[in-house]
Amino acid sequence: MKNGKLTVAIVGMGFGSCFLPIYLKHPDVEHVIMVDTNPDQLKALADMYLLDESYYTTDFEAVLQNPDVDAVHLVIPPALHAPMSVQVLNAGKHCACTIPMGMSMKELEDVIKARKASGKHYMFMETSVYTREYLYVKELYESGAMGKLQYMRCAHYQDMEGWPSYWDGFPPLAHPTHAIGPCFALAGQRPVSVFGRGSGKVRPELEKQYGCPFAFESALVALEDGETTVEMERFLYHVARGYSECFNIYGENKSFEWDQLNGDKHVMFSRDLVWENENRGGKIDEEYVQVPDYAHLLPDVIGRFTYEVAYDEVNPHLSFKQGGGHGGSHPHLVHEFVTSILEDRTPFPSDIDAAYWTGVGLLAHESAMEGGTVKSLPKYEEL
Repeated sequence: MKNGKLTVAIVGMGFGSCFLPIYLKHPDVEHVIMVDTNPDQLKALADMYLLDESYYTTDFEAVLQNPDVDAVHLVIPPALHAPMSVQVLNAGKHCACTIPMGMSMKELEDVIKARKASGKHYMFMETSVYTREYLYVKELYESGAMGKLQYMRCAHYQDMEGWPSYWDGFPPLAHPTHAIGPCFALAGQRPVSVFGRGSGKVRPELEKQYGCPFAFESALVALEDGETTVEMERFLYHVARGYSECFNIYGENKSFEWDQLNGDKHVMFSRDLVWENENRGGKIDEEYVQVPDYAHLLPDVIGRFTYEVAYDEVNPHLSFKQGGGHGGSHPHLVHEFVTSILEDRTPFPSDIDAAYWTGVGLLAHESAMEGGTVKSLPKYEEL
């Protein structure tokens, strides 16, 4: 750390490039190092942002051994998430990692143990708990306006045809956190058990890699209060449905439902507890809601990236558009990671959150493969 500011390495400059402008502009970041196996991609990004050779390298091991590097943000293929997170933590660096946390229940435990042994912080970079929609519903729920949470439903619909081959036949609920994260975060509870079912079928060549025959997987999750249930579902292939990372929250007084079509508006239902003699049931009001932005929670220099804007409005060479990804969540994620390190506090989501959110999906898939057995979650905080 130099002058109270961090040096951060971003590993994986495909999707990782979306976070580069935010780190470069963050007031508490001194220096950023891009890491990738593709030197041409690194050089292209450096030229784009007018950065010299100190800003990029293909040598991941050198980054881990560099005492000036405080933190590493991993944006890499799923099979590498847990092993490289452990490497980063064992090297004495703070670690942020994209989703999922790992590919097996053992890998989740490995990351938690490495974090504890290192004394460093691990942040799970789940976009869905920093979107405008989540922050809006969280604000509404915490105000008391929604009343008691009665039920939650979540989904991640995405056709993965044509994506890199490591996604071929990926078990749908082994990658659950875009869907389930907001529900667990809103409830402030851990899952205790899950029941999963598979439906439909993928073509044989997709089934080979991971042994999953299902086009669709769904699950019911019990939370620790013993009263609240979350329904989650996911597909990756062979389903005619547009992309959506969505949640529906049903409260006693108000309920929020995600839009059906991208670009449409979300819907709020409000329940009037005053009955009229001639009617049965309470009065339900329905309205479209315009979800606000939450850039005001961030420093101005990075808050602007909740929407797509010019990277630098003054320098014509840097006037290209950046930002706005995943519901405006990216600058919130970067700011939480950076400030949690400087304030020496547990980030949100933490490794424990990540293990529950990822683990519930892994067990849901396992349950589906067994025809629908009930699976209990480990107590990750006790490891």
